[in-house]
Amino acid sequence: MRVRVMAGVVLLTMCCGAQGQEKGPWKPSRGIEQVPLWPEGKVPDARAAKGPEEVSSTGMRDLVAGKPWTAVSHVARPTLSFYPAKGKNTGATVMVFPGGGYEILAIDLEGTEVCDWFTQRGVNCVVLKYRVPAPRSEPYWGAYPQSAMALEDAQRAIRLLRARAAHWKIDPHKLGVLGFSAGGHLVAAVSVHWKEPIYRPMDAADKESCRPDFGVVLYPGHLSLERNSIALTKDIRDRIASDDPPTFLLQNEDDNVDRVEDSLSYYMGLKKAGVPVEMHLYAKGGHAFGLRRTKNAATRWPELVYVWMGSLGLVPAE
Repeated sequence: MRVRVMAGVVLLTMCCGAQGQEKGPWKPSRGIEQVPLWPEGKVPDARAAKGPEEVSSTGMRDLVAGKPWTAVSHVARPTLSFYPAKGKNTGATVMVFPGGGYEILAIDLEGTEVCDWFTQRGVNCVVLKYRVPAPRSEPYWGAYPQSAMALEDAQRAIRLLRARAAHWKIDPHKLGVLGFSAGGHLVAAVSVHWKEPIYRPMDAADKESCRPDFGVVLYPGHLSLERNSIALTKDIRDRIASDDPPTFLLQNEDDNVDRVEDSLSYYMGLKKAGVPVEMHLYAKGGHAFGLRRTKNAATRWPELVYVWMGSLGLVPAE
């Protein structure tokens, strides 16, 4: 999600006294384990946020499928929140990267609600609260390589999950990433930048691989060079290789925030490299719908992803 669509709404709501705004850092619901991503005092490329971490509801100002959503801003201390599978555990795990233009995180719409859906189907789920400490005006805001923070967090999160696989009863070879908008770009970035760490190893967890076993990219941004072009950004284009993880792509042609060219460019790059890729494009549906069901066909993507995961042997085939 780009800032003009989401963060601007959040800032307006905060200034006007939004209902549901919370004090202090975001935390998951009771009973969900949340752990810090980095050892204390060892966060790479640490940057102070402009203020304390804040949690804000959009209230009635920006509804998605008739409901408000929650944004987290000024994130300087990243965390993992682990949602265990309910019923029979398939061992598969989806790590979710919420969108928000690398400025905020749509923590429920594109985070916890995804975990609610997957855990009901025996898939473990993780919400990564990655660093978004700065507004767009700051030099260390944005996507890699302009800012390394979010990609460092994504690499570390995958390694930490694999290091804790026994503790959380997950299969370390069935670990994928799923992201929306800016989070979709982060999925692409961590999917092609897995052969070399971009931070100095901290502990034993950093001996694990940070290659995702699969990637799900939903209405991504920051991937095409310009409008009406399917030329990939250089950083992604130069890193794609045949052993990158299989990928699922979805976007709407009327998305007026992140262009359909972002998905098309990544699809063509993966296809050219021989990476297994599946893409779904729809005429209508816009941007930033998460998995909230509407009349638009694109909002049925969770079922498509589950079937696709079954074709990869990650969950029982349907």
